[in-house]
Amino acid sequence: MPEIVPAVPVAVLAAAVLHAVWNGLAHRIPDKLVGFALINLTYTACALVLVLLNPLPAASSWPYLLASVAVQTTSTVLLLRAYQLGDFGQMYPIARGSAPLLVALLSATVLGQHPGAGELLGVVVISCGLIGLAFAKGVPGRAQLPALGAAAGTGVMIAVYTVLDGSGVRHAGTVGGYVAWLFLLQGPTLALIVWVRRGRSLLTGVGKVVPVGIAGGVLSLTAYGLVVWAQSRGDLATIAALRETSIVIAALIATVVFRERLGRLRLTASITVLVGIAVLELARP
Repeated sequence: MPEIVPAVPVAVLAAAVLHAVWNGLAHRIPDKLVGFALINLTYTACALVLVLLNPLPAASSWPYLLASVAVQTTSTVLLLRAYQLGDFGQMYPIARGSAPLLVALLSATVLGQHPGAGELLGVVVISCGLIGLAFAKGVPGRAQLPALGAAAGTGVMIAVYTVLDGSGVRHAGTVGGYVAWLFLLQGPTLALIVWVRRGRSLLTGVGKVVPVGIAGGVLSLTAYGLVVWAQSRGDLATIAALRETSIVIAALIATVVFRERLGRLRLTASITVLVGIAVLELARP
């Protein structure tokens, strides 16, 4: 199992906070298509600068990188759909909550990274807490199935691109170059899809949300850059579990910003996530 340096958990937890914030910003924009297009265009522009400042990733990393671009684009489309159909406080936990266990399974079966019993227990506890957050309002009805399907599909895509990037960045020889090309190739795709669907009408009302879109794009790029750096130095299952603590931050955002009731079950689930983090940290050799 790769050794986890002390800075890795700090980087991943910082990324979790940034990820929850940029998703909150994206959900707050009334026109989700406009919001996601602005976010993607912003980190495309940032990635272009990073491409010029970083070396080209090694040839052996490009199959992983290109596959990740396709999977992350699919993930973004599914997340956009989930936010269009459902509430932030429910869609975000479902999208993120299933990823740690899937990553643990994939990293063990595909990459041969087998976390110890204590670390696996931490991953399971965190995932249980995240699932509790997702279903804090009770069992969803049939009308919510399309939103839930989009959110769950996002979780599957997250697990897949986490494993792809965890492998790819270790072949790349450059974390900055890998992240730069990943975002440069991924970013324009969704914006192009949105333009095809909306055309010039997309520009209506864009001016009012440009600052929010730019902030979301910068935060998105920074958050995932931290995660990829951590993946180059640590165990993927452990990093995935720590990263999903963003759901605790998202629960606070949902309560404070979107006025969604926290409730006893959501509070208990949040505490469960924190307990899982403690188990994960104490289990490390």
